[in-house]
This record gives sequence, C-alpha cells and structure tokens, in this order.
Amino acid sequence: MIGAWIAIAYLFVGLILQKVSRFPSQKAAHWVQSYLINIVLPALALLYIPEIKPSWGLLIPISAAWFTFLLSWAIFGFLGKKLGWGKNVTGCLIIVAGLANTSFLGFPVIEGLYGKEGLPIALLIDQGGSFLLVSSLSILVGSLYGNHSESLKKVPLKILKFPPFGFLVGTLMMSLFQINTPEFLIPLLQVIGKTMPPMALLVIGFRFSLDLQSISSRFFWYGIGYRLILAPGIVWLVYSQVMDSSSLEFKVTVLESGMAPMITGSIIAIQFGLQPRLATLLSGLGMPISAISLAIWYFLLG
Repeated sequence: MIGAWIAIAYLFVGLILQKVSRFPSQKAAHWVQSYLINIVLPALALLYIPEIKPSWGLLIPISAAWFTFLLSWAIFGFLGKKLGWGKNVTGCLIIVAGLANTSFLGFPVIEGLYGKEGLPIALLIDQGGSFLLVSSLSILVGSLYGNHSESLKKVPLKILKFPPFGFLVGTLMMSLFQINTPEFLIPLLQVIGKTMPPMALLVIGFRFSLDLQSISSRFFWYGIGYRLILAPGIVWLVYSQVMDSSSLEFKVTVLESGMAPMITGSIIAIQFGLQPRLATLLSGLGMPISAISLAIWYFLLG
C-alpha cells in the first residue's frame, strides 16, 4: 500500500512540475517514457514471464484479457472506420480502453476484496494477459494506427525493433523450456520493476490537463464505458458458460476485466502519437471513476 501512495505522490509531482514555466515537462515526459519502454518493460518481462508455467488450466482466466483487447479492436476498429474518427483516435481507444490496469490497481483491489487467495489469479491474468498484450498486440496496433504508420510489409520489422517485444519473445521461450531468470539478476530486476507505477504516473502528471471539453468528449466516455461497463459485462456473460459463477476464479476474472484503463497502455499510445491527451485522460481519470463501477460489480458478483 505504501508503494501505491508513493506512486500517487509522483502523479502530483508531475502535475506540479507541469505548471513550472521553466521546467521542460514535455521533454522530461519523453525521457521517462523512453526509460519505461526500453528498460522497465524488458526488466519486468525477464522478472515475471519465465515464472509462468504453461498449462491448459491457466488459459481460461488469462484469456479474458486477450478476449477484451480483441473485442476492443473489433468494436473501435469497426466504429472508427464506419464513422470516420481518424486512425489516431481509433488506435488510442483500441489500446487504452482494451487494456485493464490489472496490476497497479488490480492487485490491491483484489487483495482488499478477496484476500491473498485472489492474488495468484490476478497475477496470472496480469502476466499472461495484460503484460503480454502490452508487449505484443498493442505495439501492432500502434504501428498500424500511429503517426508514423508504415506499410503493412514494414510493420513486422517495426514490432521486432521495439525493445519490449524482443524481451517478450525471449522470456516466453524461457517459460516454455522452463529456464529460470539467473538468480543474481532478480534483485536488480525487482528494483527496476518497482519504478514502473511511480514513473508511469509521473508521465501522466506531466501530460495531464483537465477541462470541460476533454471530459465531455464522446471518445473519452466511449473508452471509459467500454473498459468499466461493457468489457466486464461481456466477460461475465461469456465466461459464466465455462466457469463456476460462484467461484473465486470467476469473480476475480470479471473484476480484473473491469479495472480502469492500463497506465502502461496509455504510455504505448503516447509513444506512437495516438491522441496523447485522450490517452492520459482515460488512464488518469479512469482510476477514480472505476472506484464506483468496481463497487457495483463487486456487489453484483456477490
């Protein structure tokens, strides 16, 4: 819990520094983004993914994160093309609304509501779902919809050159062949990993600006509505057919699907030039708004 308060403090540091006229907040945000993308995400991949022991029993809760991301892509991709939203808006909604904050927000919420018994399930959904997605499909969406979109032939090369993806592939191979991360690296990787929440919120603070026009934007409410209402609602309907709806696994799966938009997802969207203001609003304002929706889902789940 102390880590969460420290991270929130960094959000306010970013908000304050943004108002200091001589402080280069945009340049600082770019530096921190580069640190998160090129150092922290690869470190987290090396720390956590080799620990995942592949088995068919893990696929159901993990698949919920993949299901809601692909559903986001299908819905916003269709609507964006049909209604002429523009590639940047469409790509931003696909990534940021498609990824739930299953760790920084999800872990303390799940532990608080269901105790430590719920944490292993939340950890699986985060590592096997959200984290793999942010290191793979979100990069594909960013390449296809971003400001520097390439032809389809060049997209695979662009993804391969993105540092988190290379580490993702390597660590997945380690997981499949049960090769553990060297012990001497673990303390360093843990220290780097712990900087993710505060540094991510620092970037949000640097870029966050709130005004009536922004929060009244239909795109903001489309993203929030999908992430907090539609995604967990559809997961409930679909996964109740294959899981025991009274089980802890089912409840954690639905609740993790209803977490606020993922902060790291907004960083990826910003990195590809996908509506940075909308991305920061979705992840920044999504957390306090989700307190209401999560309470409702918890009550409905029993």
